[in-house]
Amino acid sequence: MRIVVVGGSGNVGTSVLRALDADPAVEAVIGVARRRPEFSLPKLEWSVGDIRTADLVTVFRGADVVIHLAWVIQPSHDPAGLHSTNVAGSQRLFDAVVEAGVPSLVYASSVGAYSPGPKDRAVDESWPTDGVASSFYSRHKAATERQLDRLEAHHPEVRVVRLRKALIFKGEAGSGVRRLFLGSLLPVQVLRPGFIPVVPRTPRLRFQAVHTDDVAEAYRLAALGTVRGAFNIAADPVLDPDTLAELLSARPFPVPAGVLRAAAGLSWRLGLQPTPAGWVDLALQAPILDTTRARTELGWAPRRSAGEALLELLEGLRRGDGVDTPPLSPWRGASAETRAALKAIAADHRAA
Repeated sequence: MRIVVVGGSGNVGTSVLRALDADPAVEAVIGVARRRPEFSLPKLEWSVGDIRTADLVTVFRGADVVIHLAWVIQPSHDPAGLHSTNVAGSQRLFDAVVEAGVPSLVYASSVGAYSPGPKDRAVDESWPTDGVASSFYSRHKAATERQLDRLEAHHPEVRVVRLRKALIFKGEAGSGVRRLFLGSLLPVQVLRPGFIPVVPRTPRLRFQAVHTDDVAEAYRLAALGTVRGAFNIAADPVLDPDTLAELLSARPFPVPAGVLRAAAGLSWRLGLQPTPAGWVDLALQAPILDTTRARTELGWAPRRSAGEALLELLEGLRRGDGVDTPPLSPWRGASAETRAALKAIAADHRAA
């Protein structure tokens, strides 16, 4: 089996590549990335290209499955640029799948595609996917769901799978997550249990998470199987203020949603951190996911809890962990000589 993974150099992509490389049924894996990573695996071949401009048909021709993970969330002050990759680029990719005659497409959807929903019960995959209007990420995920609706209507010969995941964490994503969501001003050394004094007890601040390697297993199962349609992917427990407080040895402190949103919006406009207020809206409005279909039809189950995934990410943030790919590299921007020296130091630290 020959599988193409578009967006293989990020948080999810690197874990998906490993999962596929380890599967005996997979003969070749082609990773598509805008910049060639140094990350390597025995069955992996890199193809450099941007989904907005690359000749995807040539790359896809002869593939059994295309997994679409490519997505950008920065720079968040450039909405047109984000749309050109996330929505227009995804349409180019879907068109190329059809033209190249690829029989199966697995797409990285998200809880962010869902319309606002309940926090006191879980919803299944039939919940509307019209997004949260104030979040560009959610609008783009909803738009690509509509594109896939049209693809399935006009090309039923293509098996389409949509994985709608919760927040996805692993320690190796630490450096990338800091650049994308936190910025350089936050002192990451305080991100550990006992050092965070309070967590906001904000109404509807209840969300789910899942370890990246568990998500990769869902992609592997979807790619190698025969299932179609949408699957919710999340681990237990739901992370609410009390659960977070217990995990982090912190105290819940009441914070109105408006205050949380205003703080995010102001600090984003001032350039103090890279996350606009729409992410707060998404966290407060996205529904809780019922994962029954993934467990029964896909045969998927997470090996790590949501709390374990979060704590691993926090450790990765403190350590500055990463992978040797442009999105996740802890050494991004350094010279080749400096990168080599830092890698050697990191290797010695891990061996100690």
